Amino acid sequence: MELIQSFSVDHTKIIPGIFTSRTDTLDKSKVTTYDIRLKRPNREPVIDVAAMHSLEHIIATYLRNNPVWKDEIIYWGPMGCLTGFYLILKGERSSRDIYDLILRAFKAVESTDEVPGATPVNCGHYLMHNLGMAKWYASEFAEYLESNSDNPEIFEYPKAERLVTEDGKHFFDS
Repeated sequence: MELIQSFSVDHTKIIPGIFTSRTDTLDKSKVTTYDIRLKRPNREPVIDVAAMHSLEHIIATYLRNNPVWKDEIIYWGPMGCLTGFYLILKGERSSRDIYDLILRAFKAVESTDEVPGATPVNCGHYLMHNLGMAKWYASEFAEYLESNSDNPEIFEYPKAERLVTEDGKHFFDS
């Protein structure tokens, strides 16, 4: 079985940042998936589940209400490993091209007074939110992005090297 593209990234070398995960063509249109990584995988504690849920609600609402970007947004949601989020946009842009959007989205969390959609009618687990911690993580990531904006490593995925056999199959040691 072929390993999916996101598993071909060397997770021992990933740092927080904004990375282009993949670009696909759907119905003759480009769609790009971005990895918005807040934590170093397997090195830092993951994002608190309730805070992650709150960040999902707040930033999804921000993105889908942004007058410039709202028609480009396809998906915003958490990674299963709880180290970041996936953003899927129409079109094909570099990670640097969405830097300002992501920075503004995380800064917008700070001024949020309540988690949008955190009601039994609107959310599948409405009691599992932590706005205070969401603000803390958002502030930490926004400060990190600002202090590293000139660092090309926060925009380029480290790729895992995989042995390819003579017949073209990838070798995986796990």
